Amino acid sequence: MFLIILIKSLIIGGLVGVGVGAGAARMFHAPTVQGMGAFRTLGELNSCEGDPASHFSFGLGFFFNAWASSVAAGSFTQDVDHRIIPNWAAAVLMMKNRNVAETLHDPRKMAIAGGIIGMIVVAFLNTTASAVPPALQVTAIKVLVPAANMLVNTVMPVIFWLAAIDAGRRSGFWGTIFGGLAQMIMGNAVPGLVLGILIGKGVEEGGWNHVTKVMMAAIIALFVLSGFFRGFDVKLLQSFLLDVPSWLNGIHNSLSGK
Repeated sequence: MFLIILIKSLIIGGLVGVGVGAGAARMFHAPTVQGMGAFRTLGELNSCEGDPASHFSFGLGFFFNAWASSVAAGSFTQDVDHRIIPNWAAAVLMMKNRNVAETLHDPRKMAIAGGIIGMIVVAFLNTTASAVPPALQVTAIKVLVPAANMLVNTVMPVIFWLAAIDAGRRSGFWGTIFGGLAQMIMGNAVPGLVLGILIGKGVEEGGWNHVTKVMMAAIIALFVLSGFFRGFDVKLLQSFLLDVPSWLNGIHNSLSGK
């Protein structure tokens, strides 16, 4: 059984790693070519500023969360392909060459490094999860998962907020605003902080041009739609002890299929 899990993990991890590594690298060449990856992946890779130690430590923080999840629940978190594999692949490539154009932005090199990292990570997570006795899984649920969630939900937003402030006055301003909105609406400030950094840097470099205006409109639409579909508008009215209009409840009920 162990050998079967190991072989399947190596195959799946290699395939995932190649796709994630190449896709993340191609995101830096948009819109000339089409990339594959989450928007936050691009922002988080940029935030490490080509430092291999930063890439490794960033991925390591989410690795413990993924490990705890695989041991306790038997499933992977999205951090494995969004954060761990691309950041560790970048760290491996940058150990000898910190030129991002020749490492992080090279789809072929990132595909190879991502494939190797993916094989190692997926094999380790699957084999250790299968070998853990049920009694230890209870410990993982009660201890490791809450600790990892605190890292993701508390520590990481603070780090990104400090990075936004350090990036400049505009990035700090928009990062604080969007980070606060993201925390209230989504429960995690990191997406808003990344968007704030991008908007702030875009305004600093090119002013309020067509691109930054479109980005701002898209971000506003994102927050409005996210808040509406998460029922934030109803919760906001209730927090001020106001009655929720029947038509607003009707819209939410019709969209949720009630």
